Amino acid sequence: MQLLEKYGEMFSIDFDKNKEVLSKVAIIRSKGLRNEVAGYITGYMRSGMNGKQEVQEEKSTDEESKP
Repeated sequence: MQLLEKYGEMFSIDFDKNKEVLSKVAIIRSKGLRNEVAGYITGYMRSGMNGKQEVQEEKSTDEESKP
């Protein structure tokens, strides 16, 4: 969570990109641990993106339904 707070704009929903970002911003000595953290971040970013998309869809639906 600290990495996401500090470098959140650098992470995305792409697992491989998140692995590269982790290699640049954190010292993780184990390849397996880096992959685990990258997977967690990827899942977190995807769940966040889904929430944002749902809110945007609701807003556009509300605007379309107004006369």
